[in-house]
Amino acid sequence: MGGVVLDPIAEDLLEKVRPELGYREKGGQYTKFGEWYADRLQDPQYENAPWCDMFIAWAAEKAGVGQYVGQFAWTPSHAAWFIKQGAWSRTPEPGALVFYDWGGGKSYKGVDHVGIVEKVEGSKIHTIEANVDKVWLKRKFRDQEKVVGYGLPRVVKEKMVAGEIRATEQPTAYAPALRSAPEPPASSPFDFLGTPHFLLACMVITTVVVSFRLSGRRRGTHRRTLPATASPVTWNAPSPRTPPDDLIEEPPPRPKGKRPYERV
Repeated sequence: MGGVVLDPIAEDLLEKVRPELGYREKGGQYTKFGEWYADRLQDPQYENAPWCDMFIAWAAEKAGVGQYVGQFAWTPSHAAWFIKQGAWSRTPEPGALVFYDWGGGKSYKGVDHVGIVEKVEGSKIHTIEANVDKVWLKRKFRDQEKVVGYGLPRVVKEKMVAGEIRATEQPTAYAPALRSAPEPPASSPFDFLGTPHFLLACMVITTVVVSFRLSGRRRGTHRRTLPATASPVTWNAPSPRTPPDDLIEEPPPRPKGKRPYERV
């Protein structure tokens, strides 16, 4: 490489990429790289999708550097990932991923294509790219007029080692469906507490109890309504005929605080 010392990530990645030179996609835009990516995501649509970035994901996985290179099928998302990691550059270097916009734009949102820089020669770059010239994986020699920027895997690794990138920001080489799920915690009789069903049951019971209490209070305050023509009756009014003294009963004691026509 003209005396240029490659960093280990670039060296490992290019070592896996070079043997694939000359690969050609099959009918219906099928490639082994798309099949591999589709298997990872459990989504068959990728088997026949544009494969420039899926090839890089495949090579990075084979080289064991997927967490630094990133593994994507959609090139704008891949460029955005490097920008988020603080590993984006306008200067090429061997092992960098080069992102193109064929319209000449300079925003990552317009990225159309991606390749790997193999060598820099003045203002031009030697690259290895998949899905070029319609069906091929081959070397290209390009100027930088259509280049949006470069993603630097070595910088991603440096920031990871320094702890500047959290684990949640690192790319995963595996589809979520293929990850081993964490073992669920042991069940407990108290697990029901705090569930929506438990809270709903508490609300129903509380409503019933309050309703009964209010209903009982209303029944306790109902009073008899005397006819308008009826004369007031006194609790201990004497009868017209006075019986003998020995037949007179003492009236029962009147409850305190109660009027004669209230229910006791």
